[in-house]
Amino acid sequence: MQAMNCLILEDEPLAVDILKEYIADVPGLELKAVCGTAPEALNVLRDQKVDILFVDINLPKVSGLDFIKALKGDYKIILTTAYHEFALEGFNLNVVDYLLKPIEFSRFLQAIHKVYERAGASIKGDGLSERKFQFFNVDKKQVKVFFHEILYIESLKDYVKIHLADKHIVTKFQIGEMEKMLEKSMFLRVHKSFIINVNKVSSVTASELEIGKALIPIGRTYKDEMEIYFSKK
Repeated sequence: MQAMNCLILEDEPLAVDILKEYIADVPGLELKAVCGTAPEALNVLRDQKVDILFVDINLPKVSGLDFIKALKGDYKIILTTAYHEFALEGFNLNVVDYLLKPIEFSRFLQAIHKVYERAGASIKGDGLSERKFQFFNVDKKQVKVFFHEILYIESLKDYVKIHLADKHIVTKFQIGEMEKMLEKSMFLRVHKSFIINVNKVSSVTASELEIGKALIPIGRTYKDEMEIYFSKK
């Protein structure tokens, strides 16, 4: 996928600096413009190709929501605001995500992942193949992980260890957050501490399953769901 061009529509300097830093830290994103008002942003969009818009709701003259309503074109819009009460209206306008300030980098990455998911769905509709992936923060750098290459994910309290065929990475995510991010058709929670890629399972017993050389325990809470899933395979 080609780089996605970004525009920030925000009048708070601190918020602008944070978004600029986050965009710079994610390969595949390119910042094209920073605008403080909606009319300024509209002028930029007339002259430049932009894919992702980061839009603050509370703006001078024209609100971020009114700006979105006036847009013509296919943009991936991520709302940024300190107020949660506008979330419903934002989603009614088909925005990709809604980020509450102060924005954490992990939450920013989740929003970008949703953008890639929408773009991937569009590409697949044209008959092409798009492998889904996610960038994870590992030792102050972003590591790209393709979902289909994950063997299983192990909980380490506030962190997770993502096991791949030739390595593993540790990143700050709770396993519940990972479960929501992953496709249910490919991944299954089989234990409070483990999510597995169902396509990588080589054998299953009543108490554990095998992926490569690893034996993954099956928790009692997840046993029925796991048995139902594999009985359909």
